[in-house]
Amino acid sequence: MGRLDGKFALITGGTSGIGLETARQFLLEGATVAITGRNEQALAAAKAQLGDVLAIHSDAGDITHQQPLAALLQEQWPRLDILFANAGDVTHQPLEAWDEASYDRVMNTNLKGPLFLIQALQPLLSNPSSVILCGSVSARIGLPLSSVYAASKAALISLARTLSAELLVKGIRVNSLSPGPTETPALNKLGAGNADEALKAEIRKLVPLGRLGSTTELAKAAVYLASDESAYVVGTDLLVAGGAGML
Repeated sequence: MGRLDGKFALITGGTSGIGLETARQFLLEGATVAITGRNEQALAAAKAQLGDVLAIHSDAGDITHQQPLAALLQEQWPRLDILFANAGDVTHQPLEAWDEASYDRVMNTNLKGPLFLIQALQPLLSNPSSVILCGSVSARIGLPLSSVYAASKAALISLARTLSAELLVKGIRVNSLSPGPTETPALNKLGAGNADEALKAEIRKLVPLGRLGSTTELAKAAVYLASDESAYVVGTDLLVAGGAGML
């Protein structure tokens, strides 16, 4: 018997990295899974890897996509038990490189999109259900070049706490899951162009365990927050970061 048997789960940004591995782990635990992605080729490749999932083309940073996504799920499923708002923009760059368009792109994907997605999905969310927002250890540390990214994740972690208080009466638990430095394709997208190897080396130094995390380690934490095992966990930021941000 799987830990998520009979549950319906949506994962945004499920085409690679933590989202893709979480979809795999949710399936192994018995859930019915939908993933979203804004790149149709990546979405098709993820579906080919995962097998029996509902793959939905949707841009997590475009709020006009949220209501259609909710409507599609309502047509397909009787309810939604789990939401993992995992899609994110990880752009890191110097203060002088930011402009309004790049700032808006990060904030729309990392904060505005999840807020309006939860709003759109609220009628579909079951009682009880689990909403997991993907935070970041960057919200707790002062990593150079992370200014807008870290601010967006700090706001998202706060949103998890406040929405927990607001939605708990409806049986909706909201928590955040904050990864530390993790070996994912996103690690190669920190800068505006190619990955900054010096920045990556600095990131690794932040981890007391001395290594990057794996997508499986983060996905297993998401399974815990999604399952009934965490029924007493509400408004919490679960930091899975090898000691970074804590030691």
